[in-house]
Amino acid sequence: MSNNKIQKMNRYLLRIEYDGTSFHGWQKQKDCKTVQGEIELAFYKLVGTNINVIGSGRTDKGVHAYYQIAHVDLEKDWIPAKLEGALNFFLKKIPISILEVKEVDNNFHARFSATSRIYEYKILIRQAPLVLQKNRYWHIWRNLEIEQMIEASNFLVGTHDFTTFRSSICQSSSPVKTIDRICIKEEIIDDEKIIKFHFQARSFLHNQVRSIVGSLEKVGSKKWLPNYIKTILDKKDRKKCGPIAPPEGLYLKKIFY
Repeated sequence: MSNNKIQKMNRYLLRIEYDGTSFHGWQKQKDCKTVQGEIELAFYKLVGTNINVIGSGRTDKGVHAYYQIAHVDLEKDWIPAKLEGALNFFLKKIPISILEVKEVDNNFHARFSATSRIYEYKILIRQAPLVLQKNRYWHIWRNLEIEQMIEASNFLVGTHDFTTFRSSICQSSSPVKTIDRICIKEEIIDDEKIIKFHFQARSFLHNQVRSIVGSLEKVGSKKWLPNYIKTILDKKDRKKCGPIAPPEGLYLKKIFY
């Protein structure tokens, strides 16, 4: 009988915030700076071995996160607060912050255990160029009619074939997704209008949110009638989609388990 014992691994959840401006997205890529890659580098500096950081999902180049979740398996039994502090020490010069670390059951999976995700998209409307808010909003100079966009968004809630709003390089096995909720609100701050879109679903197609926002902008600017969103949805044709909204307005807002 072998005397070798299998090392029990300890699984930890990481709650992460990042500014995606300088990253080529979440997923680690060769010769590109990514969020996953930087966190794995921090772990290597900390423990001296390669650690696989499993995220709840990918975000594209330039997309931000208030609330990304990841998990890691470590041999050492860490006090969560000390692990959080150690990681933030190695990440202090990078726009990534570990907001929380906690030990979880080994059955927990950052991606597959998630039951719902919320993405937020933000538009700022003003004439002057953005300075302090640059890379945080989609900057639009003209007014958008929010009631028209709300009416149009209602056609997208529920289960549909979202081929029209799906990236051509999307790797999902099916274009059918269920959007549980779309909420669009506006607020006026110092004579500037901010429009916020909230999308909630269990999962999303690649570029789905940005594709939808880009098409809703067409409605808000009165280039399309609200019911035209249903027309292009039913066409199941990517060419019918409006221009994709830029990444800097998109945030991973919340994940539920």
